Amino acid sequence: MNLDLFASLFATLASPALALVGPGRAPAPLAHTYSIVARDPKTGEMGVAVQSHYFSVGPIVPWAEAGVGAVATQSLVLVDYGPKGLELMKKGLTAKQALDQLLKADSTHDGRQVAMVDAKGNVAAYTGPSCIPDAGDVQGDQFSCQANLMSHPTIWPAMKAAYEKAQGDLAERLMQALEAAEKAGGDIRGRQSAAIVVVKGEKGANPWDNVVVNLRVEDHDHPLVELRRPTPRR
Repeated sequence: MNLDLFASLFATLASPALALVGPGRAPAPLAHTYSIVARDPKTGEMGVAVQSHYFSVGPIVPWAEAGVGAVATQSLVLVDYGPKGLELMKKGLTAKQALDQLLKADSTHDGRQVAMVDAKGNVAAYTGPSCIPDAGDVQGDQFSCQANLMSHPTIWPAMKAAYEKAQGDLAERLMQALEAAEKAGGDIRGRQSAAIVVVKGEKGANPWDNVVVNLRVEDHDHPLVELRRPTPRR
């Protein structure tokens, strides 16, 4: 192993997790993670599902807005990619145009990993050269799978294959992609939290009617199992 890479990896795992950010900006969490962003071509629903060895990944990585798109921002996280990506897509930019614009404005984008899908199903993804391996992304029809600091480079292809074979609604297919990643080896450090967000393809009059699924597991030994735990109806 390259000694410089080993030293960097050791320091990352042993020290507090902080992200690379621009001058004068507050640091954000380091989220070594696997995730999927997708749009259902039949219903128009869009969503993000994520698992990480990081406490409460839900408020950090997944972003989605009905009628607009979905974003996953991870690795050396700059949270701005989430809300700003959605804002740019809301203005009419495609997922690629929005991502390209944000990357251009980010002087430390080499450590980022970001994926976006817009309301028309256009997909864009970026894995910076400074993301800690194994790291990578892969795209399919209206979806993208991405991961960093994984046990081996078969994780994101396993997610893609599982999503393409899965049956059921978008939330179910997103979950199966995460479960495939975990079965394939997952995050090299283990697991701690997970989240799934699915929104409607078209924005309704009431914001509270636009969200189909919004579930988080903040801290658990088996967060994907906990995400699936049945809850009694009120």
